[in-house]
Amino acid sequence: MTVRDVIQKIEPRMKKTIEAFQHELASIRTGKATTALLDRVKVEAYGSQMPLKQVGNVGVLDAHTLTVQVWDKSMVGATERAIRDAGLGLNPSADGQNIRISIPPLTEERRKEFVKLTKKFGEDSKVSLRNHRRDLIHEVEKLEKEKLISEDELKRGKKDADDLLHKYEKQITELIAQKEKEIMEV
Repeated sequence: MTVRDVIQKIEPRMKKTIEAFQHELASIRTGKATTALLDRVKVEAYGSQMPLKQVGNVGVLDAHTLTVQVWDKSMVGATERAIRDAGLGLNPSADGQNIRISIPPLTEERRKEFVKLTKKFGEDSKVSLRNHRRDLIHEVEKLEKEKLISEDELKRGKKDADDLLHKYEKQITELIAQKEKEIMEV
């Protein structure tokens, strides 16, 4: 096993961290209607918790309105309740089998809370990346200890690990800045 093999083993984990961070960002409100807002909503249906997308179609009506077309009429009340109780600050209203959700404009205070949340998610992701770097360095040191690589390769491996970390941390920083701009946009 070489340093390159170790990097190829660890880098996909770093990419998954970025993808997970992007998914978390998608669920943060920006004042505009997006179906990703409702991704985490679970509905009590048929004796179990089901994702909202398995109970009905979620769509964007306009920039400030989401709609959920519930497939089973008996699930409208439970779906409406699940959206209301999801902690998103949304107030759905049922209209037959359709549920309309108006996305209220964010207050300045709420915007700042969402920016803090974005930064927290970003910091958590950076910690995860650092853990991956630590794992990479540990693997490379193990290779050197077993005399499978030279000391120079060990140093190069550590430098590559740092370069990889900086590359992905930069992506997270850019994503945070982009999301912060979206959130603070009135």
